[in-house]
Amino acid sequence: MDLRQLRYFVAIAETKNFNRAAERLNVSQPPLTVAIRKLEEELGVRLFDRSSRGASLTAAGAAVLPAARASLENAAAVREFARLGAKGESGRLRIGFIGSAVSGLLPRIIPAFRAKFPRVELELAEMTSLGIAQALEARELDVGLVRLPMIRGGDLRLSVIERDLLFAALPGATDSGTDTPIPLSRLAEEPFIVHSPVSILHAVTLLACQAAGFVPRIAQEAVQIQTILSLVESGLGVSLVPAKMARSVPQGVVLRALREPVAIATGVASRPDAGPLARNFIAVAEGHGDNG
Repeated sequence: MDLRQLRYFVAIAETKNFNRAAERLNVSQPPLTVAIRKLEEELGVRLFDRSSRGASLTAAGAAVLPAARASLENAAAVREFARLGAKGESGRLRIGFIGSAVSGLLPRIIPAFRAKFPRVELELAEMTSLGIAQALEARELDVGLVRLPMIRGGDLRLSVIERDLLFAALPGATDSGTDTPIPLSRLAEEPFIVHSPVSILHAVTLLACQAAGFVPRIAQEAVQIQTILSLVESGLGVSLVPAKMARSVPQGVVLRALREPVAIATGVASRPDAGPLARNFIAVAEGHGDNG
């Protein structure tokens, strides 16, 4: 039994005539008649009563018709999903993202992607940039939003979608209140609250302090930027955080620009053999990033 036989069967059932069915299918009648005969032999039942007036379904044929139509519809759906999948318009996309992408980047990218590709199922996981890189290499993720520069990028393809600077986060009570950029060296004697070593911002902070001529005295480490800001608000120390976090800084924390800018960025990472789903996501991410 094949789909061609089922198409022939449904056409005859709907037209009630072998000739008209052949015309609808744009085939000659003999092959159609042979196909139906073979189908009846395979099923072991007669599907049509033939007469000079045409063809009518037998009881067995009437019972088969709904299943035959469903099979053709399922086959059409399979072809459609294959077409959509090849174009990256259907399927499941596994996305890793850094926590700091939640405040502004994800709310721009995800709605835009879902509006353009509504058939794609999204599976999101919050991870560190290093974790995302490892998961991409292990093929546990398809694409990731990571912090740049990457300490370990391997063979991953990276595209910058948002540029930023590190600002000094200071307890409000200790800040002078001016917006004038400060030299990082001014904080040399302050206790530092730094990002966990698994974060790329940990290494960036240490390198920036080294370039400013001192080694920071680390008082506390934390994974989440919001936790770091809360610790700064509590007066436990100072920190360097992305400037774009200004929109969610607690009242007791002041962000100050640095006289010697420390550049960072958020990028989208993928494997060199990224499929159409990932490529479509990258295109949307690049179109909705903020490189200002």
